[in-house]
Amino acid sequence: MTKDDGETVEEQKKKPCRFWIWALSSVLLRLILISFAGNLNLSSRPEVSTPLTSIRRLAEGYWLKQASMSPYAGSMYHGSPLLLSLLGPLTVQRIKGQPSHLFCSLVFVIADILSAMLLRGIGHKLQMAYGLNARLLGLLKSPRDKEGILPSGDIAALVYLWNPFTIVCCVGLSTSPIENMAVILALNGAVTRRVPLAAFGLVMATHLSLYPAILTIPVIFLLGYGLDAPPLKLFLQTRNVESDNRSSTSSASKQAKLKPTAHLPFLWRTVVHFVFWVLVWSLCVLVLCGLSLSKHGGLEEMFKRTYGFILSIEDLSPNIGVFWYFFAEVFDFFRSFFLIVFHVNILFMLLPLAIRLKHRPCFLAFIYLAISSLLKSYPSVGDSALYLSLWALFVNELAVDMKFSFFLFCGYLGVSLLSPVMHNLWIWRGTGNANFYFGNAIGYACFQIVFVVESVSAMLNHDRALKKCNPNHQEVKN
Repeated sequence: MTKDDGETVEEQKKKPCRFWIWALSSVLLRLILISFAGNLNLSSRPEVSTPLTSIRRLAEGYWLKQASMSPYAGSMYHGSPLLLSLLGPLTVQRIKGQPSHLFCSLVFVIADILSAMLLRGIGHKLQMAYGLNARLLGLLKSPRDKEGILPSGDIAALVYLWNPFTIVCCVGLSTSPIENMAVILALNGAVTRRVPLAAFGLVMATHLSLYPAILTIPVIFLLGYGLDAPPLKLFLQTRNVESDNRSSTSSASKQAKLKPTAHLPFLWRTVVHFVFWVLVWSLCVLVLCGLSLSKHGGLEEMFKRTYGFILSIEDLSPNIGVFWYFFAEVFDFFRSFFLIVFHVNILFMLLPLAIRLKHRPCFLAFIYLAISSLLKSYPSVGDSALYLSLWALFVNELAVDMKFSFFLFCGYLGVSLLSPVMHNLWIWRGTGNANFYFGNAIGYACFQIVFVVESVSAMLNHDRALKKCNPNHQEVKN
């Protein structure tokens, strides 16, 4: 073994140590900020807490339930009855001299840690698949070429742990960390082919916030097709050209071989297994919710107060989305029409993206989450924290081709700093109006649109670059 190889081995041993140092530092930062949570007053920020994720509303719902009333009475709580049973008892626990809701804060810290570890596992799987695909395409000639592959799992986990959006949601007592953990759990189960785990995560994520239901498509692609990979055409061309190099054939036969005639195999049995477990977990969730609300209206009350509340956009309190302002201004006669238009807008994007990106299901899940964060009824910065962390999983593919990275970074930073200022000018000082805060929300939406478009464009450019860089690639002429 040479001296350079010895240094490489030592560096590889240091990397896990560095990761855990940064991870533990992020946990320590959360614990420090939790002790000052009352002074920071993040739980009242509309960017952090929404009508669906506010711990104060959850505490109100638990108090109503303890008083033998429906937790949905009074139009305060609109979350899951299971989440109410889990976190409700913790909201009334107090330790003298410690911040209120301390136990809930610790639960959110644990949820963030688990989410980061699950993200790390997803990243390691994607990194292995990336290296394998590059080797099959002939892009990795020697083991030293692997050093250029970034540890996407570690990067994604640290991006999630150190993202200011994630930290403020944890310290601000938002239930977003638990919702994000359910989404990441579903993706981790699909990536590792643990079908019951993937089904459980998807069912729980959908139960908590409805919008993750669109992840059914990428999860099925993950279970059916496998991990993200370049288009199948590249592998077929590489295989055919290599076989041509071994045996001399006519140019006509070579061109015929270069035409991709095979299709990527789809594992229907695994998908059917997944559907079965989705039905099982859905039945379990419905039974538990029915038992929890047996004296307070049952499942009908839950659907009306949770999913109905999300779809009808009854609460028009300000948030970082755009729905609240629009539906505060629209005439009641047109309200139903625009509700359909706004919600169906998400569905219109699912099929085209699924067709174009079916060979990259994890990336497709990231795009779906980013779009739902943009178009959901009650968004928060916790939604952005989730899709930004998933973006880091594809740092090897997107790092080079993202042209507006600095522009987007400055945009997200500027919106994050201006949002509290505009809200303060409007609500507390009275020197502004709703347009101040809504203008900031419009800017935030525009930056998210640019981010999604730029990410998709960068991934498609990466696939095209692989085709050009493939040493076995030959141009096919009609």
